[in-house]
Parts: sequence; C-alpha cells; structure tokens
Amino acid sequence: MITLIAATRLDVACSFHGPDDGWPVVLVHGFPYDHHAYDEVAPILAARGARVIVPSMRGYGETRFRAASTLRSGQQAAFGADLLALLDALKLDRAVLGGYDWGGRAACVVAALWPERCAGLVTCGGYNIQDIAGSGTPVAPEAEQRLWYQYYLHGERGRRGIAENRRAFAKLLWKMWSPKWSFDDATFDRSATSFDNPDFVDVVVHSYRHRFALVEGDPAYAEIEARLAGHPDIGVPAIALFGDADGVSGPVDAKAVEQRRHFTARYDARVLPEIGHDVPQEAPQAFAKAVLDVRGMASSG
Repeated sequence: MITLIAATRLDVACSFHGPDDGWPVVLVHGFPYDHHAYDEVAPILAARGARVIVPSMRGYGETRFRAASTLRSGQQAAFGADLLALLDALKLDRAVLGGYDWGGRAACVVAALWPERCAGLVTCGGYNIQDIAGSGTPVAPEAEQRLWYQYYLHGERGRRGIAENRRAFAKLLWKMWSPKWSFDDATFDRSATSFDNPDFVDVVVHSYRHRFALVEGDPAYAEIEARLAGHPDIGVPAIALFGDADGVSGPVDAKAVEQRRHFTARYDARVLPEIGHDVPQEAPQAFAKAVLDVRGMASSG
C-alpha cells in the first residue's frame, strides 16, 4: 500500500514494510526504474526486524510537487534535499540509507552533508556525487558512447523523444544496462506506470542538462550544490556494490579502488558477477546482505 508523506516541497509516495518499531532503512530507486526495484529486498530486511521505507522519487509514481511554481529540478542537491525532508517528515533521527543511480546519489548526498542522519550507507556504483565543474572534460570514447542517452536529452529532439516514447526509451535502457538480466514484460510494465507521472519528463530532462552545467539549478538548493562542488567525503560506514555487467558504468575494478578515497569511515567494495545496473532487483539477496552488514559495521564501531 502506498502512503503520501508531506515532505517540504513534495508529497512523497512511500511503501512501508516491517514492524513500526523496527530499525529504519530508506531505500531509493534510480532512473528509469521505480520503487518496485526493492520488492524482494524489503521483505528480507523486514524479516530481520527492519522498518523499510521505499519512496518514489520526484517525477515518479504517485509523488507530486506541492506547488505548481516549484522548478521541476532533477539536480543532485534536490535529490538529497528530498531525502532529508522525508527523514524529517517521518521523524527519523537516523536511518540506514541505500540506493542506486539517482537514489544512490540522494543517499550519498545525505551521508556526506548530514552524516548524523545516516546510520550506514549502501551505494551502488560507489561515490555518486557529481563533478559538475568537470563535466565538460571528455572521457574515453567507450565511456562517451555509454552516455548517449544523456547527450540525447540535451536537445529538444530528446525532450520530445522521451515525452513521446517514455516506456520504449526506458525499456531500451533496462536492456542495455542489464544485458544478463532476463526480465519479463510484466516486470517492466509494473514499473513503467511510474513514468506516467506528469513531472517525469521535466525532472529527467533537467537532471541530464544540469549535470553538464547546461541549465541553472533551483536557487533553493544553491547552498547545497555549492557544498557538493567541494566533493565532500563520506564519513559513515559504507558498502559500495558494483555490478560487473553494468552497461552504463562499464568496468568496475579500478573504479572500486579509486573511489575508496572518498570514504573516511569503514568501507567495503563488492563486485557482483553478472549483475547489471539495477542491483537490488537483479541481486536482492546481495543488496539486502549489504544493508544488514553495514548496520553491523555501524553497530560495532
């Protein structure tokens, strides 16, 4: 069952799992997926005493902006602010945070800037805070090719393309990013209804333009964005998960080692064989284990 939570600028659609007095976990999905990514993870954690909260991000599912005048921003600062506002609205002083893609970015932002609110972090892909100032620097052609969808959305043809073909666009990315995951049509269709959100296109387009400094961000998040520009370290216990078949991130071994420098507390990097981009949906047992393990890391100091 979905419950709407009033959280500053959004009414956030959340599903809840496990006992009301359980230890809190907030799990955030990525683009172009939705809360169903955690359908198998949540019951595993609930059975271990967790109170699992799975929100729909801005622009997805039943989540709605509370004011028509609010910029439909998809910048990283907005994702972090949304997650922090949800913790406040739920009166959660601290929670284990987990996510991938956009959701991993939201979790990393909160863990870096408000570590007192994060009891432990599970982040797919490692350190997900963007280097917007360096976004104009070219990377290897193989990596550039994997980012075609971002460049496509920089122009108005791309905006029209995703607006007119949002499900086909998302399904193509699912296939490209998780080449060894044989999901069926029912699995995709269950999530695809979330892309019918009236703000989906605006948030997505703004996100992929803002990260390349092509559009201005929401002034309400300017202070947060300025702090993120300093590439803040993450000082909470963290486990980073990397799928070795991730079709968007590419090879992971060197990245896993390189990104360790951003984590100043206990840190573990795990590479998952034959797993693609949607780690919690493709490897729910491994994701759930990471959440349980990071909680144990935090508890043991």
